[in-house]
Amino acid sequence: MSKKNITLSESDRIFLQGMLLKRSLTVKVHKRVESLLLLDLGLKLVSVMQQVGLTYPTLKTLIIRYEESGLDCLKDRSRPGRPINISGEERAKITALACSKAPEGHIRWTLRLLAEKVVELGICEHLSHVHAGEILKKMSYSRILNANGVLER
Repeated sequence: MSKKNITLSESDRIFLQGMLLKRSLTVKVHKRVESLLLLDLGLKLVSVMQQVGLTYPTLKTLIIRYEESGLDCLKDRSRPGRPINISGEERAKITALACSKAPEGHIRWTLRLLAEKVVELGICEHLSHVHAGEILKKMSYSRILNANGVLER
């Protein structure tokens, strides 16, 4: 008989079995829960990989994380990334500026013109024209259509 990969405590086993009854689990979490329960039964890694559909490195990582942090291994770790540096209030000001009349000498706001004006007015320190477009896109704003949804001429 081969040695078990992991041994769950009784409370962890009951908690995981209860989680399997929930219908709101994501596929990723469901696979992790099912893998832990199968490994606790003494199944080999290869058979668990085939039953659950996880790769060997993923399964080994799950085992290591369970040994280190217990049931916190079910949650994803936070991922590094650039934090959002433009607040909702600043986004609203940018959208309001885009809805206002274009500066003299321009028919409508361009993204580059809008980004330059936002920095000039001190709404935010730096704004690229690409990010200005993303902000307006999330607000469902169109620089071409007026308030009635008609193309301006």
